[in-house]
Order: sequence, then structure tokens, then C-alpha cells
Amino acid sequence: MGRPLQMVIGVVAGLLLAGCADDWGVDQHGRKVAAGQLEGQWLVINYWAEWCKPCRTEIPELNRLEQELRDKGAQVLGVNFDALQGEALVKATEAFDIRFTVLAQDPAERLELPRNDVLPVTYIIGADGRLRERLVGEQTAAGLRARLDHWQSKE
Repeated sequence: MGRPLQMVIGVVAGLLLAGCADDWGVDQHGRKVAAGQLEGQWLVINYWAEWCKPCRTEIPELNRLEQELRDKGAQVLGVNFDALQGEALVKATEAFDIRFTVLAQDPAERLELPRNDVLPVTYIIGADGRLRERLVGEQTAAGLRARLDHWQSKE
């Protein structure tokens, strides 16, 4: 095997391994959330918990926003503040009627999000993976859409 072919095989193998490492874990249904699903997307990441009253009223707004953003280069993602996993996460998302993807693995470290001790909190992440804004407190679909539009217009 020639040197150029070995280099190409090495690069391809490295990219395949890196692609696996870049996955975002699984969602509330145990389905893999591949990096390719989120790459180049604007993300609205909301942290919620069962004991958080404002979270309960905010979830329908986030469901609405997810519907509005479908096929527009942006997605709503949820993260359970209490790090529920497996069946406990399934039950909580069903009880809240969450219709958007909830990540079982917290992406805070991956995205370098600031530590958060208050709920609800929502982060707007640019298509380049950089944090644009941290919004504390209950949000509406219209308010989040306006913030997202604001940041997207600056790109």
C-alpha cells in the first residue's frame, strides 16, 4: 500500500472515530442524537425540572417554538436539571407533554455553558456552536423567536 493511500485511510478512520465521539448521547426515547443532526443548527436549549412551576407553563411554549422552527435551521432541545435517566426521564417528559428532543446527557461542558443554579434557564447557541445568550426565567415562544431572530440577523 502506498504512502498517500495510508494517509487517506488514516484520515478517514480518524474522522469516523471523531464522529462517534461527537455524538450528543441519547434522547428521552433512547435514540442516538448524532452530531450531524445538530451541526450547523441554531439551538434553543432549555433546562427544566419536575419541581419547577414556571417550567410547567413554559413547556407548551417550547413545544410551539419547536413546531415553528421545524425546517428553519434551528431546534429546541431540553435538558432535565436533575439528570433523570432512562424510564424516569421518559415518565417526566410524558407527564410534561414535551414534544421536542430532551438530551439525556447535559451538553453544558461540550458547549462551555456557564454554571446554572436557577430554573428555568434557556440558552441560545449559534450555528457555530457558540453561546449567544442566557435567558433566566419563564420564556414564551414569541419572545424566544424574537431573540433567535435578533441573533440570526447579526450573522
